[in-house]
Amino acid sequence: MVTIMERMYICIDLKSFYASVECVERGLDPMTTKLVVADIERTEKTICLAITPAMKELGIKNRCRIFEIPKGVDYLVAQPRMQRYIDYAADIYAIYLKYISKDDIHVYSIDEAFMDVTEYLKLYNVTARELGQMIMKDIYDTLGIRATCGVGTNLYLAKIALDITAKHSEDFIGELDEERFRQLLWSHRPLTDFWRIGGGISKKLASYGIMTMKDIAMADEDFLYGIFGIDAELLIDHAWGRETTTIKQIKEYKPDNNSISGGQVLACDYNFRDGEIIIKEMADTVCLEMVDRNLVTKSITLHVGYSNRFNMKPAHGTVALDMETNSDIMIIPKVVELYQRIVNRNVPIKRVNITCNNVVQEECRQYSFFVDTCALERNNKMQKAMIEIKNKYGKNAIVKGMDLQDKATTIERNGQIGGHKAGV
Repeated sequence: MVTIMERMYICIDLKSFYASVECVERGLDPMTTKLVVADIERTEKTICLAITPAMKELGIKNRCRIFEIPKGVDYLVAQPRMQRYIDYAADIYAIYLKYISKDDIHVYSIDEAFMDVTEYLKLYNVTARELGQMIMKDIYDTLGIRATCGVGTNLYLAKIALDITAKHSEDFIGELDEERFRQLLWSHRPLTDFWRIGGGISKKLASYGIMTMKDIAMADEDFLYGIFGIDAELLIDHAWGRETTTIKQIKEYKPDNNSISGGQVLACDYNFRDGEIIIKEMADTVCLEMVDRNLVTKSITLHVGYSNRFNMKPAHGTVALDMETNSDIMIIPKVVELYQRIVNRNVPIKRVNITCNNVVQEECRQYSFFVDTCALERNNKMQKAMIEIKNKYGKNAIVKGMDLQDKATTIERNGQIGGHKAGV
């Protein structure tokens, strides 16, 4: 029986993935070509989704905005093509499956994946590092995409080896166990280089003179629990290079509460009346998603952020429904009522999020005596018919009248993936 402490993991990251795909498509070398992926049709404030290593070598930060790139730099701009990147990611996942079972792979993001390689090392008669090299070479030979790799005795160390040590290695592979982690990285700064330590946590620790992972490991545990509560447990474990979670446990995890949500950052500031159009569209979209997945909800939460020109706290509120439902004729009026109640009518809005809370399977629904069940059934059949048409002919094959209004965004968003152009 192999114990947790004896397991070996690798974490593979696709180097500047979106930018690398665009370079490969153009027959260019991502390592030497100056290229950014950004939708310049928006504004010069648009965020670059990716930049090539050649841009990073000039000191330009990843996820920078177009206007932040120095004027003297000559570079190419590629429009985002999200569907293209998804296709490449699917091809790369197929390469992973040549070596590792899907049961031992955890896809962390479109460009990053963890693998438990413990049982494969003897099979291939290689070390974890050598197996990582094999997979990276296959990705490059097949698709022209370069990758980096972290090797660790647990998931956390594999991730840290990838994020911090791999970039300084000639073969782009970093390797850590708990002892090596303490030797190499206990004094590493800044703390924000470490997975799951953001600026807020780092700033809080610094206010107490805690600047490194060693400082965290040596700190009084009760003191840390007093600051961070239960989250201190993970912080302390990671300071020692410990992590007990396995890929098997990740795959078996089922959250106690499920929700469905949608959000968007508007292209420009919207006034109160035009914002109501967006609210209706987004409520309709989450209703269709619930119908498609046979889910219902009994409460909706709305979060509306105001224009960046105003330093105002976002509007936030929740409305209860009369019964568990996914019906647009019940949900949209309630969401609009909530919007009208919590949002300042005199301040333009910029961001909107809507969440269907604690969704459950439709068979769990309990009807109310105070609703017209026949009307709800007719409405449900109409929603299902819309879904069938959209699935067969495309999302914009059938739209509602509100989607044709000047400030509506659904038709445009239906051609996007993750808020960016799908491309071809």
